[in-house]
Amino acid sequence: MTIGILALQGDFREHEEMLQRIGAPTLQVRLPKQLEQIDRLIIPGGESTTIGKLLVLYGLLEPIRERGKAGMPIWGTCAGAILLARHIAEGRPEGQPALALMDITARRNAFGRQLDSFEVNMAIDLLGDEPINTVFIRAPILENPGAGVTTLATLNDGRIVAAQQSHLLATCFHPELTGDERFHRYFLEL
Repeated sequence: MTIGILALQGDFREHEEMLQRIGAPTLQVRLPKQLEQIDRLIIPGGESTTIGKLLVLYGLLEPIRERGKAGMPIWGTCAGAILLARHIAEGRPEGQPALALMDITARRNAFGRQLDSFEVNMAIDLLGDEPINTVFIRAPILENPGAGVTTLATLNDGRIVAAQQSHLLATCFHPELTGDERFHRYFLEL
């Protein structure tokens, strides 16, 4: 099983290092033909508008969307979660390219600017009893999950920060920046 990591912009190297640390074969994906060589895909954090434009420029948007519709597991972190969401609230430039695979709304920059970034320990049932450190950097939140979407994690105020719809996983935070392997291991099991 080879894990593709979209490597157009953002923190793809951190995901790659985490996966290599747990022994998972990886491939940096920059071209459509590379999608044939992978079994799963991670769309990293970065800037969702930029990543969306690059997906179109490199001819990756439709092939990734089709692979996702066909059942390939895809995990979006932060900007990647925004790109997975069917709807994007506030701050979405008109016509921003997105995969729109998950029946959920992503609200961009829900916590404010870069200076408002933060970390918090969260208990997430699917990861076991030990809390996980979560890093939020200009993070979105997820809203209005459809009937097929499972909420995996919320903040104390109830805002959704991780969700899953079948083989699609969205986290508003950055597990790749913490050294905690549990979310990456979970993704390998999807």
